[in-house]
Amino acid sequence: MASFKIRKAVDPHVIMLDVVGSERISPNVVRVTLGGAGLDRFTPIGFDQWFRLFLPREGQDTLKLPTATSGLWYAQYLTTAKPKRPWVRNYTVRAFRDDPRELDVDFVVHLEEDGSCGPAASFALNAKAGDQVGLLDQGIGYNPRHEHDWTLIVADETGLPAVAGICESLPEDAKGVAIVELPSIEDKQDFRVPAGIELEWVPRNGHGGVPGGLALSRLRETAPREGSVYAYLVGESALVTGGRRHLVEEQRVPKNHVDFIGYWRHGRAAGN
Repeated sequence: MASFKIRKAVDPHVIMLDVVGSERISPNVVRVTLGGAGLDRFTPIGFDQWFRLFLPREGQDTLKLPTATSGLWYAQYLTTAKPKRPWVRNYTVRAFRDDPRELDVDFVVHLEEDGSCGPAASFALNAKAGDQVGLLDQGIGYNPRHEHDWTLIVADETGLPAVAGICESLPEDAKGVAIVELPSIEDKQDFRVPAGIELEWVPRNGHGGVPGGLALSRLRETAPREGSVYAYLVGESALVTGGRRHLVEEQRVPKNHVDFIGYWRHGRAAGN
């Protein structure tokens, strides 16, 4: 769910990549590093660059990937028999390095009471060197289309890689606020933040309710700054739609100054 047109990928290709390594970097985040010759066809462009990630189903010996790079990839995907069809999920580049050429992907791991988890989290928890995945670059979501004096970014833990990528790509003189809700304060990460961007961590630390609820409450408590704002909201559906409603209806921010992407919906499992 996006409220606007994202910036398209520069030169997208469906590429096969290898797992180089994986590490649990915080209580609720596993970082998987990908490499391989396929990255020679990947063009890093910063900000919240996102991609389709194709993951093997249990029992698959080979990963059958679509070849189309336009919207036709999904039609190809659906023609593949389900037992041979890979899982596909959306992720954001957490980091990209040229030497060696590697790409980091952060997976938020939510375990059910019985210890089970979804296919993406399961992949991250069990990833080992040599495992293969597919990737299709999809471009950038962060896309201000007007002059603005300050930036407002709001996210839950699934949007943390987007916040990190955006902050690392903003100019040194950028001003604004970034609000990030986390399951635990131990899940916070270090990354470059312009001096004029105020980064606020909002940890749940066992607090109940729908993830994103605390970030939304913090947004409602945040006084607007002077001048024109560009707001970018990413994460759980109720957070981004509620945040947009607050900004437009309560703070009278023009609709075209607020972009939002609902990454997921609480209580609803992803398909495919």
